[in-house]
Amino acid sequence: MNVEYFIGIVLPEDYLERIKHFQGRWVNYLGVEPHITIKAQGGLTPDKKWIDQVRKVCKNFKPFQVALDKPMYFGDNILYLSVNSNNLHNLHQKIVKEISPSEDLIKGYFELDAFVPHLTLGKEKYGGNISTGLSKKELKDMEELVDKELAPYPNFEVSFIRIYELNIEKQRYDKYLDISLSN
Repeated sequence: MNVEYFIGIVLPEDYLERIKHFQGRWVNYLGVEPHITIKAQGGLTPDKKWIDQVRKVCKNFKPFQVALDKPMYFGDNILYLSVNSNNLHNLHQKIVKEISPSEDLIKGYFELDAFVPHLTLGKEKYGGNISTGLSKKELKDMEELVDKELAPYPNFEVSFIRIYELNIEKQRYDKYLDISLSN
């Protein structure tokens, strides 16, 4: 069985709903609730032994501020809101180092030095029958409306992180576990 996990930051409920409503004009569902990824799938094994390592990091990490910011692109096919927060980088690095995935996994998932915190708004459709992607034109249409409909971009406090688990039947990631940061 192909079990996958990743770790993210959940948005404040009101802004989460704004993003879902905004995305919903182009795509039904991206396969997961809008979030900011802290740790991608690499090294998050089905045995879940890494969860205790993540708990250990979180126990020694204080809540911190995150600021969403202007839209940007990865290449020309993934539109996202940029994220500003020094502590987010620190938390990412501590979790990656604690779990210690292979160098290949770190490179493959753009972690450590290649980590760019972001909130994906939309991505271009790739071949096959993937129904969650957008055409180039739809992505450009989305970009033109981001500032008008999603600004002002919020600052908010992160007091916990969420582990997401792939639900194979539903073809999406669902909440698996929330872990509080030290208070």
